[in-house]
Amino acid sequence: MDLNALRVFERVAATGSFTVAARHFHRAVSSISRQVRKLEDSVGQPLLYRHTRAVTLTEAGWRYYEEVRDILERLDMATEALNQPLAEPSGVMRINAPVAFGQRQIVPMLHEFQRRFPGIRAELQLDDRIVDPVREGHDITFRVGNLADSSLVARRLAPMNYVTAASREYLARRGIPETPEALAEHDCLVYQGELGRQCWYFQRGDASEEVAYEINGSLVSNNAEALLRAALLGQGVVMFPTWLIAEELAKGTLVSLLEAWRGEVMPGRRQLYVLTPERKLRTRKVRAFLDYLFEAVSPIPPWDCW
Repeated sequence: MDLNALRVFERVAATGSFTVAARHFHRAVSSISRQVRKLEDSVGQPLLYRHTRAVTLTEAGWRYYEEVRDILERLDMATEALNQPLAEPSGVMRINAPVAFGQRQIVPMLHEFQRRFPGIRAELQLDDRIVDPVREGHDITFRVGNLADSSLVARRLAPMNYVTAASREYLARRGIPETPEALAEHDCLVYQGELGRQCWYFQRGDASEEVAYEINGSLVSNNAEALLRAALLGQGVVMFPTWLIAEELAKGTLVSLLEAWRGEVMPGRRQLYVLTPERKLRTRKVRAFLDYLFEAVSPIPPWDCW
């Protein structure tokens, strides 16, 4: 079995593109395609469906891809441990994160991390859907809220603190809501994602129960940055985690509201986790990034210092 062919197939399968794989290996697309065809001939069945704009895996291709990916990872780890016991971390690190969190927080952290370890190349996939990190080949996955049972190693990264906020222009025009009930008279800008439309929850002081409040407004979106932009333009009230709006709160372009109440958008969404397949923890690059990550958010995450 040609090891190079396995590496080519893994890249095509992971990216869904012959073109992207060709750029990765600095080869012609036709050369990549021929090598995958030879691999399919050698295993005796098709591994890929070839479409005009994309490539997808057949059922056999999925099974083969998962095995090949594991084999290549173990081979790379063995080579690293044998030949570079004291070398700095290097190689490709694949990260998945929610879109807004990745844009606001992970990109700056990666910038600093890669300055420390220039041998690391990052592939950052930003996606608000719930992904399968093992099947999709992610080294690090960031997840908000409740976790399903899995073989992944989960570590709590930081608490999720929510703030209800609006622009000064909006508050001058519509008044300041003094209680959660008063939000019924305001335009609330609402996020609606894979888990459905948000319902805002509030808890007063030391009260033991959260109360859900129906909220309505002029804009619903599946993109948090779009809602944030609308709030900055004075369109309405938002409830967002501090990692998303700390900069705006610090500048005063958004004003914190209902500070006597503790808010959140869904029960159990008060924690931010980082997930890693157990075998990935043995790689130097993943260990280095996790060490850097927890150093960066300890003892207080930078986004909670506004």
